[in-house]
Amino acid sequence: MTRPGLPKLIATDLDGTLVRSDETVSAYTHEVLDRVRAAGIPVVGATGRGPRLTELTRNDIRAADFLVMAGGGRVVDQSDPAGPLVLRDERLSGAVLARILADLEAAVGPLTVMVEASDEHDAPLWGDYHPSWPYQDRFEARSRAECLSCDMLKAFARTADHHVDELLAVARRIVPAELATLTQAGLGFVEICPPGVDKSTGLTVVAERLGVDPAEVLVFGDQPNDLPMFGWAGWGRVAVANAHPDVRAAADEITLRNDDDGVAVYLDRLLSR
Repeated sequence: MTRPGLPKLIATDLDGTLVRSDETVSAYTHEVLDRVRAAGIPVVGATGRGPRLTELTRNDIRAADFLVMAGGGRVVDQSDPAGPLVLRDERLSGAVLARILADLEAAVGPLTVMVEASDEHDAPLWGDYHPSWPYQDRFEARSRAECLSCDMLKAFARTADHHVDELLAVARRIVPAELATLTQAGLGFVEICPPGVDKSTGLTVVAERLGVDPAEVLVFGDQPNDLPMFGWAGWGRVAVANAHPDVRAAADEITLRNDDDGVAVYLDRLLSR
């Protein structure tokens, strides 16, 4: 349950949580987050977006002192006067992904696979075209062999015969935790991340740098990839009303939908009480 007083660190997911369905963040939300920082509380953007989308991410959460990106694999300290400082950069090898995909396809059949290999600005994902992928302007068709030829931040996989939650459950039974972390972020694809990488381990890097205990952290989210930080943060776990049922079940409180500025409304009330 949430505690009296104020948390010492606030982390929020972006897409589906802070960012509205029209891919914008309201002026009201930016203003409230500025007030959070003015109150002496560091703000963290915790997102599945990779570093290729850093500029977009900084624009969506301008008040962020830290960014936890790629689902926890890339952590950036933006508060350093000398400039952004990368505190964590984890990768998944192509050889390991090849083994994972072979085991998964033996169990569920052919997969549509994409990989996130580059951290250059606006770099495309590589892999198999699928019409459901919402960001076709940042996609480049490449062969499976090309996709497996390098280390990557994460991979994405789906099959026509399984709902994403069902595929995720199958994958977690098959893929050992020491090979990869598996999750999904509401895009219809299972996300395959380096082992030990999730939003909680990314936030741990931030908390240790600031000397903040997880019991003093407030988090907001909407999708299963937010569940690790819900299990880690102890001051409060808040789901937006449009959240996945598993996230709503794990939350201490439910705020308004992302389209109704639910995070900002909650924080506004918190700062005013």
